Amino acid sequence: MVTAKFAEIKQYIIARIESGEWEEHARVPSENQLAEQFGCSRMTARRALTELVDAGVLERSQGLGTFVASLKSQSPMLSIRNIADEIKDRGHGYSVRVLELTTMEASAPIAIALGLETGSAVFYSVLVHCEQGLPLQLEERFVNPGLIPDYLAQDFSHLTPHEYLSRVAPLTEARHTIEAIVPKEQVQRRLEIPASEPCLQIIRRTWSRQGVVSFARLIHPGSRFRLGGHLTFK
Repeated sequence: MVTAKFAEIKQYIIARIESGEWEEHARVPSENQLAEQFGCSRMTARRALTELVDAGVLERSQGLGTFVASLKSQSPMLSIRNIADEIKDRGHGYSVRVLELTTMEASAPIAIALGLETGSAVFYSVLVHCEQGLPLQLEERFVNPGLIPDYLAQDFSHLTPHEYLSRVAPLTEARHTIEAIVPKEQVQRRLEIPASEPCLQIIRRTWSRQGVVSFARLIHPGSRFRLGGHLTFK
């Protein structure tokens, strides 16, 4: 069955990377070699490699072959994906710690970001998303209760805020800024990193057709995360 062979190839590659047998930048077998080894079509082998490249597990070099990517987790810079899906696509285990889920008064910057009056009630959540049990992203999110009234009733141990918001208020627009920061002590504790480790911070506002849905601050340990992308110029 093609699906079984496809999954088998991906599992084979991921297992050798995680065991340390194939280290960073090691060349992996070609499509032809994998097709012969697993008794499948070259197209099936190509699909397995392509999906692992898209997930940041592997990287291709034109004319040279396919190699094990840097072991830092990578997210596409110009797209917004569910972090749980990103982690699972790399063949890794996803888990989450819900630290806060409450209502608070919006400070002036938060109110402006959400298009509300200062002091208005907003929903607030703090989660730590983990890959293989290790913190990968600290998510601090402010949500417009007028557009998402049932936000606080959700069980975010089973679905991410992004997944829920995309379902009830489909994304029509997003803006984000990216910068390197020196994390404060509380962030260091939540991400389980030393004081000397820099972080990558993404500030993101998202809109639905009804207006601004959320304002989020996403912080990643510098040693565990990177952003990447591929641009084609015509």
